[in-house]
Amino acid sequence: MSNNSRLSRRVFLKHSMTMVFLSGMVNYGYSLPKEDEALITKRRKLDKASPMIPPVPAILLTVNGLDQGPDEISVAWTFVINSNPPQIGISVHRDHVSRALIQKHKQFVLNVPTAGMAESFDIVDMNSKETGDKFALTNLTRGKAIKINAPTIEESPIQVECQVFKEVKVEPVRTLFLAEVVATTIHDHACDKNGRLKVSQVPFFGMTVGSGEFYTMGKMVGHIGQSVNRDDIEY
Repeated sequence: MSNNSRLSRRVFLKHSMTMVFLSGMVNYGYSLPKEDEALITKRRKLDKASPMIPPVPAILLTVNGLDQGPDEISVAWTFVINSNPPQIGISVHRDHVSRALIQKHKQFVLNVPTAGMAESFDIVDMNSKETGDKFALTNLTRGKAIKINAPTIEESPIQVECQVFKEVKVEPVRTLFLAEVVATTIHDHACDKNGRLKVSQVPFFGMTVGSGEFYTMGKMVGHIGQSVNRDDIEY
């Protein structure tokens, strides 16, 4: 067989397999996003490596203060570890007031803010290294967790109460706290009678690493399990 024949056969097989894959996508309800095709342009390497994975959760962490100090509100990088059992992780800078408080109390609450709280969120973020009464600073309403000993932010539609089970130091400046979710509370309008989140009812927002901006969720473009005709997955 000639080299040209081998090449032609490889091209034919590659084309055939691509068509099979794409036809499978169509059968599962996918369609190629035409608007995205125009966005495929020349790729370049940035001068500085960046954890550019937008969006990331915008979360207000609350934790008890010291015996003679104010309770703390802080911003921490947050990520899901597991859904069953429910586990969450946070990354806290060594200079943030909340780090020592979490190490002391081993408990905290993750309060999910809405777009209307973006200004308060930014005030907290810009003051996460400063000691002070951030409830007074932001005019946010102090609440109380139902299962752990920690403050909450009443304006937040979702409150996730956490109990630390592991601490990991990450050089040069971060500490990871891995925690079990021991209770979750949510405003009635933000979920259905079965406790399933109704995203369209709440103007959540996230942070875009790479531009430092806040964006709301936007339109729904799909759901987990759509490729296998499932709509019951919540994680």
